This record gives sequence, structure tokens and C-alpha cells, in this order.
Amino acid sequence: MDTGFLIGDRPGSRESDFMSWRDRGYSYCWLIAAIADWHSRFDRLSLPAGAVVTVESDYSPNTTALLLALLERDAIVAPVDRDGPAAVAAGIAAVAPVWGSVGIDAADGWTITPGTAPQPPVHPLIAQLRGRGRPGLLLLTSGSSGRPKAVLHDADALLARFRQPRPPLRMPAMLVFEHLGGLNTLFHTLATGGTLYALPDRRPDTVCAAVARHRIEVLPTSPTFLQLMLLSRAHERHDLGSLGLITYGSEAMPQATLDRLDAALPGTRIKQTYGLIEVGAFPSHSRARESLWLKLDVEHRVVDGVLQLRTPAAMLGYLNAPSPFTADGWFVTGDLVERDGEYLRILGRASDLISVGGDKVFPQEVEAVIQELEWVRDVRVYGEPNALMGAVVCARVRVDAPADPRRRAGEVKRHCRARLPRHQVPVKVLVGSAGLPTNRGKKLRYVPPAAEASR
Repeated sequence: MDTGFLIGDRPGSRESDFMSWRDRGYSYCWLIAAIADWHSRFDRLSLPAGAVVTVESDYSPNTTALLLALLERDAIVAPVDRDGPAAVAAGIAAVAPVWGSVGIDAADGWTITPGTAPQPPVHPLIAQLRGRGRPGLLLLTSGSSGRPKAVLHDADALLARFRQPRPPLRMPAMLVFEHLGGLNTLFHTLATGGTLYALPDRRPDTVCAAVARHRIEVLPTSPTFLQLMLLSRAHERHDLGSLGLITYGSEAMPQATLDRLDAALPGTRIKQTYGLIEVGAFPSHSRARESLWLKLDVEHRVVDGVLQLRTPAAMLGYLNAPSPFTADGWFVTGDLVERDGEYLRILGRASDLISVGGDKVFPQEVEAVIQELEWVRDVRVYGEPNALMGAVVCARVRVDAPADPRRRAGEVKRHCRARLPRHQVPVKVLVGSAGLPTNRGKKLRYVPPAAEASR
């Protein structure tokens, strides 16, 4: 794969920095030389085209060079967050014959570890990709609604949209390394000749300080981060005047959070994005900065209330699950949507629906109402089996300590009774200060919460 469009083939761009890491800038010239070093190493190791290579790291200069070198060699790259659960690398090894693993440590040093035997047989989709002579990206879904699925992409098709010239931008690396949204930020920054700012952590004060110091222009993030930023008031302690655009996605945005963000940063454009690990991200347009309705710039249709997409960037398929494509090539997203002309509103995953005595409950709608309470830091709504009703609605609410859990639980129930139909009101509310389980910023609904306090 020719990666020239990612490594500074624009006039005058090679002397600029592609990344700021530990407060040091690394130029596109440095990146080109580092890619050549990786090619020399892989030549000595006789790395074959089509080999599956896991990369266990976080965003760094050496990691970027490694990724691009592997793509240039038509390898199949499986990014793994260095600080994430070991189950991710194990999940990759269970479905694909891994040639080896390259680990990049916190100091940007590297080690190469050969793959172990026995290995699974070559999946037909991997054989198909190798037959095309194309590089691949192998990713695991977050498993927020069940067992993680192994997603195989043709990297050339997935990254084709980055070949269109765009002005350079300064952006932070907000999403974890194995998240396609995070890789999308990296590739977008490289393709525009911009600068990616690697962060020591992703706490609101750290991020806001980086925005102020480096005059960052675009903040790609999640509703959960924005909620934490507003609650901590980190945006009030730092100058965010350079921030021209905030994009949010990966999970539902509560209307109350969006309204608070709109009021807190009136000079910053706010844009909802839509993307999936199976199809990548693509341009979208919000109806208004405070609106949850958006227009998708990709071929789409709605069948029985479920969004379907058709795009050349779609994955080849899953390595460990049935195909989600229709016979005529549409990807069934599993997202239930509401339509208003050319605009859509994402209601939630069909698999997340809670059926209470035959009535459907969208967890996101209940969560949005609970998050209208200003002291709520995070909330998770889930269904619990019930012999009479089939299921009942439950909520786990995170608050800042100290707090009286029973009193807060009562406030949640009273607020929900005033704002929601009876079948949507949680019958059990658990309140505590412990963090709620997530993976890559997504809420894990299938994990039963530990009982901290209830009423």
C-alpha cells in the first residue's frame, strides 16, 4: 500500500510536526526515516505480505511509524491498547494466525515477540485479503452488548477517503489506541499534514490544559468525557478559545449534557458524528449545534426502524460471527432510528431494548432523563429479568462522594416519575461513587452491576 498521502507528500509539509509527544515535536521527515528503519527490521525477519501482526502500544512517534510500515508491507495489523485488558490480544490470537507481536513501551522502545503455536486456521476472509495483495486492519468490537466480534477491514478501502486534500489541523489523541475512532483521528491528522497531540492521560484538566497550551483546534471525544468536563468545570480553568470544533460520538449524547455544553462553550461548533467499527466514520451534519438529529453523507436506508448502510469502506466481515450484510450488500447496523425527512435520530441499539410487559424501553432515553439531575456524574440503565413483567428497568448511578445513596436514589425515582411513562421508571436504583464499567468509552449493558445501595 502506498502511504504517501499519509506521510507528507504535500509541498512544504515534511518539515512540520506530525506529532507532539511528551512535549517534543516529531516531524514528517522524522516519520519517513523511522518507517525506513522498521522496513529494515522486517526485512531481516523476512516478514511476509499478509502476515497478521499485533501492535501493543499507545499513540507515540514510533507506533505511528510502525503502523505505516506494516501497511506498506501489506500486513494485517491488529492494534491493541497497551494498558487495556489482556483479553483483547488473546481474542485476536483465537481467530487469526498471528505471525508476531510488536510491543511499544511507555518510553517508545520496542520488542518483537513471535506468535505461539498452535494457531487457528486461516479464515477465508484473511485468505481473500491476501489474494488481493491488500493490507488489513483487524479489530475487536467493544463487546458492549455481548461477546466481542473480530472485524477484518481492507485497509486500503477503509482509508481511501483520507486521500482527499484538507487543511491541516491540531487534534489530541482522545480515544484509545485500539478504537477505530482513535485510529481515524490519527489517520485524519496525518492525511491533512496536521499535528496529533499525545496526552499523558485523558482526564478533563489534562485535556483542557493541552488545548490551551497547544492551541488545539478540534476535540474528537465522547459524551462521557464531555459530561465529566462539565461536572469538573475543567473548561472554566483553561482557555479553550482555540477550539473551533467539538465532535462527539461512540455513544448516545443526553440532551441535558448537550444543552450544558452549548451554554458553556458558545463560540465552539458542536457536531455529532456517526460511525461504527464495521464501516468506519464518514461525514455527517447536525441539524443544529444543540440538536441530536443528524444527516449522514453515506448511502443509507431504514428497514423496520433499523439503520442500514452501504459503503465501499465497509469491513470484509467478522471472523467469529455470522455476516451482518444483506443479500444486496447492505450492512445492518443494529441501530434503531427515528426519521424526519433527511435527518435521523439514533434511538439506541436494538439489542439494548428492555421489554417491560410488552412495552419497549430504550435505556438511552431513561439515562438522558436521569442525567438532567446536575449531581449525576454517570448513569447506566439496564434490564433485569422479572417473572411477571419479563423484565424491569434498573439504573446504576454514579455520583461524587459524599452522598446519601438512599436519598439520591429516591430523587432519581421521583424525577423519573415526573418525566417518564410508568413502564420506563426504574424500579431499582443503585447509587455509588465507583466508576461504571465501560470499554473504549462505551457503556457495558450486559455486565450485572454490583449492588452498592438500593431503594
